[in-house]
Amino acid sequence: MSMDFIEAMNELEREKGISKEILFEAIEAALISSYKRNFNTAQNVRVDMNRNTGVIKVYARKLIVEEVLDPRMEISLPAAREINPHFQLEDIAEIEVTPRDFGRIAAQTAKQVVTQRIREAERGLIYNAYVDKEEDIVTGTVQRQDPRNVYIDLGKVEALLPLNELMPNEKFKHGERTKAYITKVENTTKGPQIMLSRTHPGLLKRLFELEVPEIFDGVVEIRSVAREAGFRSKIAVYSRNDEVDPVGSCVGPKGVRVQTIVSELRGEKIDIVRYSDKVEEYVANALSPSKVLEVEVFENEKMARVIVPDYQLSLAIGIKGQNARLAAKLTGWKIDIKSETQAEQEFGRPKTFSDEMPQDSVSVD
Repeated sequence: MSMDFIEAMNELEREKGISKEILFEAIEAALISSYKRNFNTAQNVRVDMNRNTGVIKVYARKLIVEEVLDPRMEISLPAAREINPHFQLEDIAEIEVTPRDFGRIAAQTAKQVVTQRIREAERGLIYNAYVDKEEDIVTGTVQRQDPRNVYIDLGKVEALLPLNELMPNEKFKHGERTKAYITKVENTTKGPQIMLSRTHPGLLKRLFELEVPEIFDGVVEIRSVAREAGFRSKIAVYSRNDEVDPVGSCVGPKGVRVQTIVSELRGEKIDIVRYSDKVEEYVANALSPSKVLEVEVFENEKMARVIVPDYQLSLAIGIKGQNARLAAKLTGWKIDIKSETQAEQEFGRPKTFSDEMPQDSVSVD
């Protein structure tokens, strides 16, 4: 090995953070295998690579015995003392057996080891960089698609966006940039594998955290998210400051904040509702955009019975039950929705209820 190789090792340590000593040890271990393979020997050997000059030597390690039965593994005491007069029985004697043309084999082996270690180090750096980004948003460029995945280029690594994690009818063009949510980062034998999603509720949550300064600063808090990707979502927000309107903060001036998120989610409808510790208020808000007349809570069953105006029943339930289903997911309560007429017929309630319950929510299409 030349001094240029030693300098290259020093450069790798500085630039990529790969320990030079670890590289030396890996090269020495690989050279032992190369020596045995190329010179067809089973003897016990040690390879030493000088850390300053790069000179490589191979030593056969033999046990000192009285009677030699296997010359490949053993050496007599008189023969050993010709090397070093201080040797005793049962000591290990090392005899240099460096082949004349071993330099070429050593250079090729060292190159393979260093290349492999560089690859492993780079994979490790990429894994460490992205494992901390689990449950976060990344922006990447669409590279290609096969029957199972869309491949997203994140710069130093290619991530997988499974087709079942795309929103309905969502299609990408080559080179198109998109945001996605990291669901999992694994360190595999082929390198870091990063799994993405466009349907995960966390995507909606992180988009609001990025778009709304009050959420980023911790003044406004997202308490719950319910999502049916590509169709409708509900998000419950709460303000730690009585002077800050959590719903208005998420909507933004002239709706610009929420509209940015709606555009990113390809027109997905979003209901922003105010969280409340009072179940009646929270359930009423969650059923936005429907108006609510009354909410009756059954604690033991964790169920809420909701009365809505007759003309609002279909809106409260939503298409194929979507609005009621999302409200239940958002609040964690079962919701039974009745119209005024149904309530009168089933429970003997008077048909005319009090004014609509106050609700604090915004629906954005």
